Amino acid sequence: METEQPLEPVEELDAEDILIEAVTEPAAPTPDNRDALKAVIEAAIYITDEPLSAEQIASSVEQPIDRVKEILAQLVTEYQAPDRGLSIREIAGGYKMATKPEHHEPIRRFVKKLQKPLKLSLAALETLAVIAYRQPITGPEILDIRGVQGASVLNTLLDRKLIAAAGRKNVLGKPMMYKTTREFLIQFGLNSLAELPTLKEFEELGRMALDDAEDLAPTAPVAAEPVPQPESHPTDA
Repeated sequence: METEQPLEPVEELDAEDILIEAVTEPAAPTPDNRDALKAVIEAAIYITDEPLSAEQIASSVEQPIDRVKEILAQLVTEYQAPDRGLSIREIAGGYKMATKPEHHEPIRRFVKKLQKPLKLSLAALETLAVIAYRQPITGPEILDIRGVQGASVLNTLLDRKLIAAAGRKNVLGKPMMYKTTREFLIQFGLNSLAELPTLKEFEELGRMALDDAEDLAPTAPVAAEPVPQPESHPTDA
């Protein structure tokens, strides 16, 4: 009578191993394999908040960088079609999925009806603009340009990771200098600081933010008009 042999333990694979195995076998490029790789890259860009570089994607799926860049270029072109509501853009050195600029207004109105958007104050926008166009810049230099103290505004921008410390300036007092961050590029949809809008365009963004704030502000109650009282006539003595 044969004795049962104990089963060999099955090696557990995590999700990343399964994903890599799915897109790397068979090794020889085939149309089906390319389509699967393209689908994986598209899904990866969709689910990540941070822009993904071609090098990051190639390393994760273990594919040649040239092949990944070719697929990325194809995805960018396909998403430029007018019947697509989203686009894949190169932002801050990586690829990110976003809504198209031409759909900004209807999407903005739609989002406003969903929830109150988190916005920067006009003071924060002004300070951020000064830093973006004059960086690296110190707090006293920002004060000279704006004419008002802005320590609390700088703290707000630091908390939101839109700016960061850039060392100390080698002058009397050695004040801290500030610069914009990669998060700034992401939030404003820029690939680099070279794509910064003109000052006139930046002022228009500020006016739009103020308009949105006014639309969301609660309406002040209208004071009721006084009810006219009948005239009183003194009684005859």
